[in-house]
This record gives sequence, structure tokens and C-alpha cells, in this order.
Amino acid sequence: MTDTKDKAAILRALHVPGEPVVLPNAWDAASARAIERAGFPGVATSSAAVAACLGWGDGEAAPVEQMLAAAAAIARSVEAPVTVDFERGYRLGPAELVERFAPTGAAGLNLEDSDPATGELVDVERQADFLAGVRAAGAAAGIDLVINARTDAFLRTLGTPAKQLATSIERGNRYRQAGADCVYPLGVGEPSAIRSLVDGIDGPVNVALGPQAPITVEDLADMGVARITFGPGLQRRVYGWFENEVLPSLRPGR
Repeated sequence: MTDTKDKAAILRALHVPGEPVVLPNAWDAASARAIERAGFPGVATSSAAVAACLGWGDGEAAPVEQMLAAAAAIARSVEAPVTVDFERGYRLGPAELVERFAPTGAAGLNLEDSDPATGELVDVERQADFLAGVRAAGAAAGIDLVINARTDAFLRTLGTPAKQLATSIERGNRYRQAGADCVYPLGVGEPSAIRSLVDGIDGPVNVALGPQAPITVEDLADMGVARITFGPGLQRRVYGWFENEVLPSLRPGR
């Protein structure tokens, strides 16, 4: 078995601009095993997808104990490194976050800059301090975590697309300075904006790809993206097939 520190190093090394690591988002141990069997080098989780399995909504509605237990079950079920969507940390301070997250065995985590309680962007310096605190707490505890810093500037910033882009780049670079390994500008889909993010952010960029998006994995690789994820879209597609095709076929009289 590869230990967590080695898995973090493996996961970090997979973030290569132009040769992106593709991380399908799992929602439980069974889906994580399916992803590993399909040959993917790592597994991401989706907070919305995991919370749905637990009977909760997204936005830190689920109790943190349940989300940590789900993360541990997923990480335990596969040999590949796992990175967990941990929203904004479930109101945990950096030291407690690291202390409670480390036993999951996951190699990395997403931390976003929206406040789930208000839906508003957190002040950029406050978020940078939070990320730096997580990095420092991990170092103090001898724990290496791959931090994927999500910025919601495309979702929460009022104004023109140009302003949203500029804010995303500003926040992304600040989060990199604070110790983030990768920057995740959620909500970007315009190719020119993706290229500008890749050019403007000093570090790897993660882009989410929807199941029906006109952009392909190959397109994102050509744009210089380093990491591709899918959020809850894969789970919703599977469950949509189950609800709309499988279950109706089982009704009596068909």
C-alpha cells in the first residue's frame, strides 16, 4: 500500500499543463473503484454528489462527520490517490481541519472561496490566510496535502465577463502564493477565457467539464489545462439513466 504522503506526491506530479490529469468525480466507494478499474490515475469526489448519497443538499448542509467518513471510505477503497471536495472546510479552522481530515487517507482537497452561508465571495486575503493556514498546519503535522484552490469569481462577481476573468486571475495567483498547488476557477467555459486563465495564473489550472459541454478533454489539453474534473455531473447522468430509463422499464404492463 502506498502511504498518503507518497500519494500526495503522485497526485501533485500529475498536474502537467497541456497533459492534464483527468479525475472523474466519485460519490461512493463503488464508483471510486469503477474509476480506478477504468485506468484513471486518481479519483476526485464531488461534495454535491456525496451529500446526495447521504441524504443532504450541497453547500455544507451535510454534517462534517458524515462527509469525512464518506471520504475515508472512498480513499480506503482504492489504491489511487483521492482528492476530496471539502467545500470551504465546514467551518473548521486550519489546524482542526488538517487534524480531522488526515485520517481519511485522502491525498488532497478542494477548498473554495464562497461562503456557503451567504453565497458570497470571501475576502481574498481572508481566503489566502485560510489556505496558508491549512498548508502550515499540514507541514507542522508532517502531512502533505495537494490543495486545489477553487475560486467562484465567475459565479459570484458582478460585472462584465472581463471583470470576472480578472478577478479569477487575481485570486488564483494570490492563492498560489498562499500555498495552493492548483487553481480551480469554477464556472468558466469560454475557450478564450480558459486560455487567459492558463496564461494569467502562475500554476496549474483545473477546469470542470460538463457531460454535455461542447469542449472536449483534448480541447482543454490544447489550451494548457493541467487538471480536468466533472463535479456532480457524472452522478447525475448515471442517476438520470436509472430514473428515466431503467425504472420505467420495470413497471408492470410494459
